[in-house]
Amino acid sequence: MDTDSILAGLNNKQLEAVTLPHQSALILAGAGSGKTRVLTTRIAWLIQTGQISPMGLMAVTFTNKAAKEMLTRLTAMLPINTRGMWAGTFHGLCNRLLRAHYREAGLPSTFQILDTGDQLSSIKRLMKLLNVDDEKYPPKQVQGYINSCKEEGLRAHAVEAYDAHSQKLREIYEEYDKQCNREGVADFAELLLRCYELLEREVHIRTHYQQRFQYILVDEFQDTNRLQYLWLKLLAGANNCLFAVGDDDQSIYGFRGARVGNMRDFERDFNVQNIVKLEENYRSHSNILDAANAIISHNKHRLGKNLWTSAGKGEPIRIYDAYNDTDEAQFIVDEVNMLQNEGVALGDIALLYRSNAQSRILEHSLFAANIPYRVYGGLRFFERAEVKHAMAYLRLIANAHDDTALLRIINFPARGIGARSLEQLQEAARTENCSLWQSAINKVGNGKAGAKGLEGFVALIRELVDQAYGITLAEMTELATTLTGLKAHYQNEKEGEDRIANLEELVTAAVAFSNQDFGNHNNVNDDADILTQFLNHASLEAGEHQADAGREALQLMTVHAAKGLEFNAVFISGVEEGLFPHEQSTYENNGVEEERRLMYVAVTRARQRLYLSHAQSRMLHGQVRYGIPSRFLDEIPDSLTKRLNSKPAPKTYATGGVYQTSTSAQSNYPYKIGQSVRHAKFGEGVVVSYEGNADNLVIKINFGREGMKSLAMEYAKLEKI
Repeated sequence: MDTDSILAGLNNKQLEAVTLPHQSALILAGAGSGKTRVLTTRIAWLIQTGQISPMGLMAVTFTNKAAKEMLTRLTAMLPINTRGMWAGTFHGLCNRLLRAHYREAGLPSTFQILDTGDQLSSIKRLMKLLNVDDEKYPPKQVQGYINSCKEEGLRAHAVEAYDAHSQKLREIYEEYDKQCNREGVADFAELLLRCYELLEREVHIRTHYQQRFQYILVDEFQDTNRLQYLWLKLLAGANNCLFAVGDDDQSIYGFRGARVGNMRDFERDFNVQNIVKLEENYRSHSNILDAANAIISHNKHRLGKNLWTSAGKGEPIRIYDAYNDTDEAQFIVDEVNMLQNEGVALGDIALLYRSNAQSRILEHSLFAANIPYRVYGGLRFFERAEVKHAMAYLRLIANAHDDTALLRIINFPARGIGARSLEQLQEAARTENCSLWQSAINKVGNGKAGAKGLEGFVALIRELVDQAYGITLAEMTELATTLTGLKAHYQNEKEGEDRIANLEELVTAAVAFSNQDFGNHNNVNDDADILTQFLNHASLEAGEHQADAGREALQLMTVHAAKGLEFNAVFISGVEEGLFPHEQSTYENNGVEEERRLMYVAVTRARQRLYLSHAQSRMLHGQVRYGIPSRFLDEIPDSLTKRLNSKPAPKTYATGGVYQTSTSAQSNYPYKIGQSVRHAKFGEGVVVSYEGNADNLVIKINFGREGMKSLAMEYAKLEKI
């Protein structure tokens, strides 16, 4: 194949990027602008023109799937064998390099890699050996600490300790390193850190690879963390070319350590003369792109680009102002049915949400409407582990002799009932021909050795049953998530926020079931009590309606999971302050800017039709919460939108992470946004926003150390400062 064939079909900017001379370059590739094609064609062009051999370049991706796709495309373009090429993920390439230089790296030739689960088990084993309190230092939290340190390029001796707690974490990290070295194993984060240290320490090895890889090409550069950038910088040296493809407007993984600032550092450190902007979009109509451009333009620290298309304006963006979350879900169901009638395949429709917990009400409505759906990159609500744990406790309240439920949570959260004790309990149940619960009662009653953990479990279930008598289903569900220690357990996890949100959403599901479905559900026994009916309902939703593999289905997913995907029609639900942008983002440095990038990613998933919906009120954590439309809606020009059932809300703007309404809208409120007030209990604070209406007005105030509080205006008794 000649070079003309390789370059055929590229637009001017893509052609410019592919044929750049021998120098480092940054390719700002907007959503849907053909970045994978540019990256692959750049490799093919370098090889075809004789500038480099297939073994003289390295291509770095973030997933094995992306690396495989790149090599498949390359094989279709050139008659070459790609088997020996250095193309893969950071971890895969580091593993390959360490295998070749295991002695210099201080590893055995047969070193094993610990996956996330194995690493956690290793940490638990070490902590038990060191007699470390796993309640004060939860193993998952320790795991997160160790991995974060490694991703910053820090060994234990280089980590600062500010107090006794951080000093202990540092000691555990140091002992964990020693244990891994003794056993000849390496976790994922270790692969990159050990490889970086090897290249930094061994000059001859570093020089060898710098001379070999004259071209290093990196995909999704905006998602690199600090250590990954330092590794690339070390490998490239002073003379090699780093071809970085990324989009700072799609940097949405800050919680995983990704540094959008790496792009500016790269521009400075490599003296980048060529920044090529791929702005022509081949995915979406211009109304969608103009909305995305308008939203992201409010971020201050951007390299800057503007997406455009020749595909025409297309349809306006539809905005739906729902009365509540049930109304919002029903609107989505109705529109999905309408799209199907118009010939749009279910698989070409996506329903996006900011947080996993939001899927529950949506799944319920789809289930009721008999619409097949698939949760992409995750589990349906009632299949999530934390929800199943809570449901298992509820099942034991309803029937303590439910062995399946008991086995699930007898030692979760951990209460010292080991595998051996469980085997003995099961053997006793078989011998006595009784349930595990009865066997546990017998063992505790007999005062047998090793029954201490069982005593606590039996006491807990009895207390649950006692307290559940005469209370509402929602209160029972709250008991199953709090009294059992489930919430407390997940609070200690690095990424436990989503799990806690799902447990709180389960309480909401119980409230909704009590209000709407009890005694009026076709698939349950009307004579059963409400708890039994709720359990039956949950089992039915968990067991049915997830589309079979290969069957056409509506796609449900978080916005994070949607990155890299595209659909003919996209629904973005819950576009409200506190949900999207997430409430937590207002407390984080540049948190709202990352949320805005997330909204940009969500909007640019749509090819032809985009729906944005928000609710005036929704049930959260078992209580009605009144919301206001997201600032992101106000950042979209009215000329691009079609409001399906409401007039435009008063314009709003954001300052310093605080959401403010316009002056005219504020005039009806007793205190201005940003005004300092004093509360008898919480002290001094600043008014952040209002929720609800005149009859049920809620004021949100940031009280600093006391945190954010939502107070009913009628009872707040505030004093102006």
